[in-house]
Amino acid sequence: MLTIAYSTLASRLANIKLPELTNYPDWKILITVQSGDETMPDLTSAPKNVKVLGFSGSGVTKIRNQAIANAETEYLVFADDDIIFDLPNLAKAIEHLKTSGAALVLGMAQDPAGKLRKKYPSAIQRLNKLNSAKAATYEMVIDLAAVRKSGIRFDENFGAGAKENYLGDEYIFICDLISAGLKCDFVPLVLATHPTDSSGSGWGTERDRRARAVVFDRAFRGNRTLPYLARLAFGARKLGKELTLGKYLKFVFKR
Repeated sequence: MLTIAYSTLASRLANIKLPELTNYPDWKILITVQSGDETMPDLTSAPKNVKVLGFSGSGVTKIRNQAIANAETEYLVFADDDIIFDLPNLAKAIEHLKTSGAALVLGMAQDPAGKLRKKYPSAIQRLNKLNSAKAATYEMVIDLAAVRKSGIRFDENFGAGAKENYLGDEYIFICDLISAGLKCDFVPLVLATHPTDSSGSGWGTERDRRARAVVFDRAFRGNRTLPYLARLAFGARKLGKELTLGKYLKFVFKR
């Protein structure tokens, strides 16, 4: 029914703590390993419910698209190699996909101390291009048939491993699904535990601001005005915190 798709580097393969799926016998685990410049480890001795695929090169969105292509179940959740999932809540997310007709469920994540990693809505909410910009990959569960039929995949010009546009790939993926007419829902379920720091936490450098600014151009591609309005609203949440007024204006106008 569900594939838990981990993506990792060859050197980090041993870091993955596989979930115990005794109570979920129809769930599977897919591990996609990118070698980069490293030597690929021997992948032939994985447990029977675990499929391991190795790929040369780098780029997390390429690996996620391989997960979409290779998963053999109805549903898919994406995972970094340091994620611990709440299996009962994943099952509830799947139930929402079944009953609602949504193609994607976006849930919540907590840190190892049990604190929510950011502010979330308190009720089920339809996602749009303005309320989904803080999505994390491990918070997303998708209906594979719906996504495959749409032809939507992660934009491989974005995400970890990309030279400049190293974040925003999850948000762009959701926006593309919405543009294709698919329903995407936020559901207030804690799906995963993830360390406090992440690639999406940085705001302080010019490189961070530039990468974030470009994401909105891609999410609202074809529209000249909406990217500026989205940056205006999104950056305002960080004003006086991670962003000074000057840095905020640079973010809005991509300076």
